[in-house]
Amino acid sequence: MKQIIVAIDGWSSCGKSTLAKQMAKVLGYIYVDSGAMYRAITLYFLRNHIDWTEEKEVIDALKDIELDFRPNDQNGTIEMYLNDENVEYLIRDLIVAEKVSEVAAVKAVRAFAVAQQQKLGKKKGIVMDGRDIGTVVFPRAELKLFMTADNAVRVERRFKELVEKNPNITIEEVAENIQMRDYIDSNREVSPLRQAKDAIVIDNTNLTQEEQLKKALKLVKNISG
Repeated sequence: MKQIIVAIDGWSSCGKSTLAKQMAKVLGYIYVDSGAMYRAITLYFLRNHIDWTEEKEVIDALKDIELDFRPNDQNGTIEMYLNDENVEYLIRDLIVAEKVSEVAAVKAVRAFAVAQQQKLGKKKGIVMDGRDIGTVVFPRAELKLFMTADNAVRVERRFKELVEKNPNITIEEVAENIQMRDYIDSNREVSPLRQAKDAIVIDNTNLTQEEQLKKALKLVKNISG
């Protein structure tokens, strides 16, 4: 079975990362969470009071950022490191989620992240999820998936995920955050969220994680043999 690149794009809270992680584990591929990269950059900008509307300030700040994915031997996951600090849980906070789409829309930030992502894909055998993986990062990926789901379902999923870490959060705040991210992601000037022409759509509104995984793995088998 030849190794391929699986590019997964789609709206926020559609289970892209969940599917990507499951596929990578079953296939023995490397999972790359592109969203974690943008979240880590956002965390750095927030911590260091970087004005991401100022191009020179952004370019200078990016020179001081080193991103790395490292395995967690205890739970078998791959975690995000920012300048040698494990920030896997810090980057999931709502304060980061509220700003990540703005930061990810900055041209210099995207160029920085895309260059690193493309470097990771040179050896194939990776699953990467994000907003522009099949359109910009890996336009020649052998398999492109585009994830979608009903808005109400997306809000409910995201709320359940966040309320465990922040019991004070409301479902209205989550709905507003998702709506804002959708708008920014699809309307930004640089690498907007788009479904690649050759992407296969998976609407998981009524699919279980197991059903979704089975469907995706069948598509991989059809391509890789």
